[in-house]
This record gives sequence, C-alpha cells and structure tokens, in this order.
Amino acid sequence: MVNQTLPKHKKLWFERLMALVATVNLGLVVFDLTYVQWRDFYLRRLPQITQIYDPIKGIAAHRETQSYLKAVDALKEQVNQTGLTSPQAKVKLDELTRLSVEMIDSNPFAGVGKSGTLEKIKNRMRDRIGKDSAKQSFATFWSQAYLSQKGWNQEITFFNQKISPLIASNYYRQIGENSEYLDDFWLIDLPFVTIFAIEFLARIFYIKRRHPGSSLLNAVFDRCYDLLLLIPFWRWLRVIPVIVRLDQAQLLNLQPLQRQINQTVVANFAEELTEIVVVRVINQIQISIKQGDFTRWISQQENLRPYVDINNVNEIEAIAGILTQTVVYEVLPKIQPDIAAILRHNIDTVLNQVPLYRNLQAFPAIGQAQTQLSEQLATQITTSLYSVLVSAIQDPVGAKLTTQLAQSFTNALGAEVQQKKVTAEIQSLLFDFLEEVKLNYVQRLSQEDIESIVEQTRQLRTQSYIQPIVEQSTAIVEMREKKI
Repeated sequence: MVNQTLPKHKKLWFERLMALVATVNLGLVVFDLTYVQWRDFYLRRLPQITQIYDPIKGIAAHRETQSYLKAVDALKEQVNQTGLTSPQAKVKLDELTRLSVEMIDSNPFAGVGKSGTLEKIKNRMRDRIGKDSAKQSFATFWSQAYLSQKGWNQEITFFNQKISPLIASNYYRQIGENSEYLDDFWLIDLPFVTIFAIEFLARIFYIKRRHPGSSLLNAVFDRCYDLLLLIPFWRWLRVIPVIVRLDQAQLLNLQPLQRQINQTVVANFAEELTEIVVVRVINQIQISIKQGDFTRWISQQENLRPYVDINNVNEIEAIAGILTQTVVYEVLPKIQPDIAAILRHNIDTVLNQVPLYRNLQAFPAIGQAQTQLSEQLATQITTSLYSVLVSAIQDPVGAKLTTQLAQSFTNALGAEVQQKKVTAEIQSLLFDFLEEVKLNYVQRLSQEDIESIVEQTRQLRTQSYIQPIVEQSTAIVEMREKKI
C-alpha cells in the first residue's frame, strides 16, 4: 500500500511545483503585457521598478521633455543663488517660455501615444493662469512679474506637484530593425520556456512508454495545451495551460466552472439540437416505412439489424406473464362480487323480458325463488370462469394451448396486414402521423426547460444504468419463477 501511495504523492508534488512555476511565468507575462499601460503608476509609486524594467522594454527618457525638466531645475538653482528678479533668472525664465512653446508645437508625447498627457498639462496651466491659450498661459507663468506677485514658492510647488510628474512620464521607445518596439522580455521568458520544453519532452516520452501502441502524435495531443507555454507570441494564451495545471495539481477546483460552462453551451444549442435530432429520427422512420421495413418487420423476416438483448429475457412476454398473474391472483378475487352483481342484473333483465315469467312474479314465492336463482347462477358462473382461468395458468397444457392461440392470432393478423391494400394504408397513415408529430410536437420539445434537461443528463452520466437494469430484470424473472 505504501509503495503505491508514494509515487502518487511524489507525482502530485511535481504537478504542484510545475503548476506554481507556470503561474509565476504567467504573472511575469501579465506584468510585461501591462507594463507600458501601468508605467505612470509605477513611476509615481514604485520608481525602482521603472529603473529596472525600462531598459527591457527599450524605454528611455525623451530628450525634449528631459531638457525641459533640466531647465526648470536650472531655474530653481539660479533663483536660490541670485534671486527671482535677477537678470540671470530672467534669462532662465525666457528659455522656459521658449521650450514651453516648442513642447506644445512639436508634441513629443505623440510618439508613444501620450498626447492626452500633453492636453492635461495644457488644461492645468490654463486653469492656473485663467487664459484660453496654453502658450500664453506658459508665457505668463514663466515671468518674473507673475511669480513675484503670486509667490515663487507657491507656484513652483504647483509646478512640481501638478505639471512636472506629467512631463516626466513621457518617454521614448527604441525601435528595432524589424520596425517593432524593442522588447527584451524573451531574455526573462527563455529560462521558463526551456524548463517547459524539457518537461514537455519528458512527458511525451513517459506517455509513449506507458502506451507503446500509441503514436507520437497522439502523445503530443494528450498534452497539446502545454504547447502554449512554448510559443514566443500570444503569451496571454498561457492562462489556459496554467489553469489546467492548477486543476490537475488540485490547487484549483474547476468543476463548478466547467459544469456552468457546459450548461451554458448546451443551453445555447439545445433548442436547435433538439429539433434537428427529433426531426432526423422521424425522417429516418419515414424513410424506413417508404423502403418497406415496416412490411418486413410485420412479416418477421430476419434481414433486419439484430436486436440487442442485455439479459436473455423476452421483456414483453415477462411483462405479459406478470400482468396475467396479477390480474388472476390479485385483481379478480377482489372484484368477483362486482362481476357477480353485473351477471345477476343481466340474468334478471333477461328473465323479466319473458312474458310468462312476468306473470308468475305475481306470486311471492316465485319472486323470491327467482332472486335466489339469479344469485346462485351468477355466483356459479363467476366461480367457474375464475377456476378456468386459474387452471389455464397452472396447467402446462393449457398454457401451451394459450401460447399457440396467441401465435396463431399473431400469424393471422400479420398475414392479413401484409395484404397490399392494408399495408399501403397503414404506411400512409404512419407517414402522415409522423409528419404531424414534426409539425405539432417538435417545437414543444425544443421549448422545454433546457436547464432541467441538462441537470437530468448530468445525473444520468454520474451513474451506471446498464448494470442496475440487468439486476432488476434478473430479480423480476426470479420472482416470477418462484411465484409460478
């Protein structure tokens, strides 16, 4: 027992280890795919990440916006040294005004799709100054008169908090020889892909070893979802093998999700499938009727497809036997008084129709004797009939004669039905009846509660029905034999 459990335990831990490795790789893929969109957030909150990951994505500081921020730093240093009203400070302010106009005209943010950032800068500067022109607003802001009037510290704090971070968020992305943005994420992804490739080959070898008769292509198909871990493009598809691996490693239970997906898919197609399947079955029956299968079935020819029997029992004959015994032994004794009452009533009716007997009823003794006679006659008839039925069932010769009678009836009926006129009429009526079923009931079938049908189907799939049927059939046959 220990020797069997240990390999399974080791296999589960290996599956969990590889599932966690795949999950880490998927996390890095998601981080890489969203890095550019989230770079502004990382720059504000976690600037260390941008310092590490910007070179991997080919991101560098944009020279124009970087020069603008350096000019602002130079102005701050000049103001600290000579004051805001000094000629040196005025030169720095004029330089910033010129750079502001150039930034608005050239729009260095457009190269990486950040034109909205420039619009945000312009709007904030317009709101601060109160002018409609962004260029005039920058010119006013970078003037000695405005900064002296509003206060240098207050205004430069506004710029540092509201404007400078937006300008600093701009960047330049290097373009490779393939006209695509430079992206060295493959250097990070390569170790993971190597691990997954080695594991994939090992699994294929293991599957081929366990199933020598299986082809190599079938072994690859068994783990085809792992191929998504190896391709260098569409990396977001790796979520599929990661989810499968987490489920196989028992770290994630996907059964409820799978059941809901299956139910949703089945519910979407169930109505059309119901109509298609039912109509196709009815069409096949109609074709069989046209081809004469109905006539051959009636004549009991053996050229039809063999019937599949699961218990070597003629169920129709067994059911007929059970019903016959139930009627004779259980039902008839309970309703025998009612049958006698009906017979007594019919006897009295017949006697009352005789003129001579009606005249004799005037005598009291005759009327009382008639009542006793009717009761005795009715009781004797019902008792005799019941005894005949019981004897027919218990008597082997009577049972044989009854079987012969049933066979003769079936043969006679089949011979009469096989007449060309009768067969043609029956086939025509059956064909029209099936056509009416398609028109009247197929749509009703497709409008049933699909979710209820799906739930019933799921319950059927969770249990084995052949074995219970065989056991139940065997039990019925044994009960019937014991009772006989």
